[in-house]
Amino acid sequence: MIENYLPILIVFILVSGFVFVSLIVTHLVGPRIYNPIKMMPYESGVDQVGETRIRFSIRFFLIALLFIIFDIEIIFLYPWAVVFKDFLSMGPFIFFEMVIFLVILTFGFVYAWRNGVLEWE
Repeated sequence: MIENYLPILIVFILVSGFVFVSLIVTHLVGPRIYNPIKMMPYESGVDQVGETRIRFSIRFFLIALLFIIFDIEIIFLYPWAVVFKDFLSMGPFIFFEMVIFLVILTFGFVYAWRNGVLEWE
């Protein structure tokens, strides 16, 4: 059984070694001339004006979180749909299990919608 994982282990060791050697060599060989002009942030040739950090609205993160949740829902739905026909012979449990999953997600979506999470200002 362990011999099946030996090629993966060898590739992992080779990749780790390459990363380690690359980091060490670039640290030892790389230039050490620090110029204030070279250390400035560069934005398409335009000099910075004011603060370079921009504050994002918390709504951006809420929308991103909702996207991830529903994206994961699709990831769960796809394999379920693939094996659905094969498992129907064992009874309707697999169908009702997914219905419960979708109902819980629908309640979460309705809750977010009613609280105004999806309204962008």
